[in-house]
Amino acid sequence: MAAETDAGELTDGLPRKKFSGKKLVLFVVLPLVLLIGAGAGVYFSGLLDGLLGKEKPAEEGEHAAAAEGEHGAEAGKGDAAHASPIFYDLPDMLVNLNTGNKRPAFLKIKISIQLSKPEDVGAVEHVLPRIIDNFQVYLRELRLEDLRGSAGMYRLRQELLLRITAAAFPVKVKDVLFKEMLVQ
Repeated sequence: MAAETDAGELTDGLPRKKFSGKKLVLFVVLPLVLLIGAGAGVYFSGLLDGLLGKEKPAEEGEHAAAAEGEHGAEAGKGDAAHASPIFYDLPDMLVNLNTGNKRPAFLKIKISIQLSKPEDVGAVEHVLPRIIDNFQVYLRELRLEDLRGSAGMYRLRQELLLRITAAAFPVKVKDVLFKEMLVQ
């Protein structure tokens, strides 16, 4: 008969093929390893915590507040901090721009900064002269070409944010907002 069951022999008249080692690794082992790696990455990143019903571990302060029955007050305090942003208006600044030997050009700018906590307002007021000095020194070296277009505004915003973050170091400044900007 043509149907012999020995390995490598004919089965129903057709030659039986074996999986080679490369194909076994490519089609079975590699997808299995990728699925296990992706599953472990999703699990350890915390994306599955909501689906698995896990709660975030409580901090030490939350344990003490829960024991005293003040857990609701702590949760309300966290929501209030995220509810409204804190803005602080810097004084108006008028600087002359670097124009070389051309006629003088001036920049009048009103800036507001966004802070992360209401308690930071006092710290910003304490270092306000340093912040204004850093801004004045930088703004005086700008040229008219530096302020043209949205890219110029974006670079100016990033540079001012960098300078205010350095001047008021422990304070976390989230953003620099332009209220008014006039180039004359």
